[in-house]
Amino acid sequence: MTTKNSSARVSSLVSRISVSLPPDLLAELDGMVVGRGYDSRSQAIGEMVNYQLADHKRSLGNAVMAGTLTLLYNRATRGLQGKLADIQYQHVAEVISSLHVHLTEDQMLEVILVQGPAVKLQAIANEMIAQRGVITGRLQLLAAVIPPLHAPADEKEM
Repeated sequence: MTTKNSSARVSSLVSRISVSLPPDLLAELDGMVVGRGYDSRSQAIGEMVNYQLADHKRSLGNAVMAGTLTLLYNRATRGLQGKLADIQYQHVAEVISSLHVHLTEDQMLEVILVQGPAVKLQAIANEMIAQRGVITGRLQLLAAVIPPLHAPADEKEM
């Protein structure tokens, strides 16, 4: 049950805007809202705006962003796993973590959590995706930043 106070609190966290759409586009939007299980048009449009803002920041190049690089590759390709590990090590400041999943005897899925300037993350992704034996890859960036894992050590604490 929503009380008047909690309803007012929630509405103060968002701003109301008006959007005009052609009828056919509105019908497609409503179909997507139902198909994807959104609670409302606002939720769907909010997600689209977030995606477009992240894409815009990414295109600017120097914005610090967080995201994932997903690779599907043939693990039987000689030297590929070592080369991918070397690339990650060369960019240890941007590579936060990785997860390897063995899909079949020869196929490996690797998801790499990254953070840094968008242009640098794209360069890392391009280098990894271009390796012989990589079947496909995709860099997905968000307009978000991961909090630092460690603060600089205070000399007095040493």
